[in-house]
Amino acid sequence: MAHPHLPSTEAAVTAIREIAQEFGLEMAVTDDIGADQTSRRTSSGAFTVLDPDGSLPHEAYVELGGSPSVTVQIFPEDDARIFVDGIEFADVPRDAVPAFLRSVHGGLAHVKGRLFPPGWWLVVPLPGDETYKELVPAATLTPWLNSRVR
Repeated sequence: MAHPHLPSTEAAVTAIREIAQEFGLEMAVTDDIGADQTSRRTSSGAFTVLDPDGSLPHEAYVELGGSPSVTVQIFPEDDARIFVDGIEFADVPRDAVPAFLRSVHGGLAHVKGRLFPPGWWLVVPLPGDETYKELVPAATLTPWLNSRVR
């Protein structure tokens, strides 16, 4: 299932704001605008604001209140990095961010234990059989993660 297209960082922030309102979460946003400000533009020259194509790159860092702790860093390159209770999900497509957050705050995300390879995995299912899984580092099950063990 294809996710609704979010053509810009601002569109993604607006979608996250709607989810925050839906789940009654506080939200704080920090915007970095310009090639000299965004984290992946280290090759841009000093005081260079525009990309070579003349566009103005926009990156946003979003913190959501409540439990679990969730932060989202949206990059101009159409992807995001999401932290859920300290567990990093890198390279999540920008269009999938709203579905990802709905899964986490809607109770679908869960922790699964495995014998081989041994460990705990945070599993975030999205509509259309799309699933994100990340290893939970040993002995770092937070109260929220522990409450999601299956």
